[in-house]
Amino acid sequence: MSNVRVRFCPSPTGNPHVGMVRTALFNWAYARHTGGTFVFRIEDTDSARDSEQSYTDLLDSLRWLGLDWDEGPEVGGPHEPYRQSQRMDIYAKVANQLLETGHAYHCYCSQDELEERREAAREANKTPGYDGACRNLSNEQVIDFKSQGRSPVVRFRMPDTDFTWTDLVRGDVTFAAEHVPDYVIVRATGEPLYTLVNPVDDVLMEITHVLRGEDLLSSTPRQLALYDALKAIGVAKGERPLYGHLPYVMGEGNKKLSKRDPESSLLMYREEGYLPEGLLNYLALLGWAFGEDREFFSKDEMATVFDVARVNANPARFDLKKCTSINGDWIRTLDPAELAKRLTPYLIKGGVLSGQPSDEQLAVLLDAIPLVQERMETLKQGVGMLGFLFADQPGSASFEVDPIEAEKVLTQDAQPVLVAALNALSALAEWNTAAIEAALRVALIEEMELKPKVAFGPVRVAVTGRRVSPPLFESLEILGRERSLARIAAAIK
Repeated sequence: MSNVRVRFCPSPTGNPHVGMVRTALFNWAYARHTGGTFVFRIEDTDSARDSEQSYTDLLDSLRWLGLDWDEGPEVGGPHEPYRQSQRMDIYAKVANQLLETGHAYHCYCSQDELEERREAAREANKTPGYDGACRNLSNEQVIDFKSQGRSPVVRFRMPDTDFTWTDLVRGDVTFAAEHVPDYVIVRATGEPLYTLVNPVDDVLMEITHVLRGEDLLSSTPRQLALYDALKAIGVAKGERPLYGHLPYVMGEGNKKLSKRDPESSLLMYREEGYLPEGLLNYLALLGWAFGEDREFFSKDEMATVFDVARVNANPARFDLKKCTSINGDWIRTLDPAELAKRLTPYLIKGGVLSGQPSDEQLAVLLDAIPLVQERMETLKQGVGMLGFLFADQPGSASFEVDPIEAEKVLTQDAQPVLVAALNALSALAEWNTAAIEAALRVALIEEMELKPKVAFGPVRVAVTGRRVSPPLFESLEILGRERSLARIAAAIK
């Protein structure tokens, strides 16, 4: 099946979203599974909405996710250019061919006229699509419209037949001709629309399989009809692509996940410190199953078994908690050096580090990672968990206790606890986890007869600034004698 050619063709109109990423992942996995070609194409013909920043973000996002493409921007290929804004002459030529052969025609209807006729169709319980008013205009009618200063759009002439195809996900699908009226392929400004450029590029780039979202299901009959017309005029030479429509991703309230929903934003996951491995692992589960009840796998493992036939047509529910849990599982697979490398940008952005860690700071980070790795679900959480270890060092922020935590824990009742802890720790001959634990347990648990929470809570807040932190005794060892004692003394004052 090495002749398989799939494509991912987003529009650069804002921050990439997780539904778009899932589509890219399924296409990438199918190409890798079959030994085929993954084509990355940019559909940027909408000059009013497209932006260069969004284009750059799209490329950066796919690189971050590790979804490498075989043809496309920055890679090239036999069908370049892969940005539609650079292919306008191709679309204009095809549109003219369709007009000359009668597969398309000029339509002079105004928006008010179209809406008036749609409303009349609704009142008559008819399908409110285009009624073909301009299908067979006489020369006199055309001259009259032009004299009124009307600029025509170009409409594709749909055949008066039903359309049936075998969808790779949904099986046999049929659309009656009455529900697929003639549609616009070129605006009055001459700007080609998605309805033209998408199928034309699929044909010219020899795409064999189209895997895309269910929201585009209703456009398939149009594309099949246009493909037949392109074949008739010699533009298309092979067979029609096979279509597979991926299930909707549902958000809160059983509503389709919207671009406006916070959990749909790819940028949010990157900022919060989700791993690309974890995010792709979870997105793969939205409508597809690895098999054998397995839910933890890499994108490469997914590619070895990916079969479009195993995609479920039913809507998939997006569960942020499960996504986060899987991400935590992936964090726990990283060795300390790799986790330190991935944590560093978040520690810098969070003000914990002023730049790349020094050798001394890296040693502290590597010592601390085993203490937090089991507790972390996102990389950003490492800022709060590890910040206290680097405070008061050159190039780092000053140590501060969270004022809310201080008010709750560092009360007057905590003063004797902190004094006893300071005295016990000051007397230690060796500064290591075992000695620290033994000294504090004797001073606070045995001698003061305190429960562990009451005994160790004030010490934890005094040295880490928070009630939730890595294990206390290990943290004190890594923090060091001098800074640990200074912080407890400051809490007493």
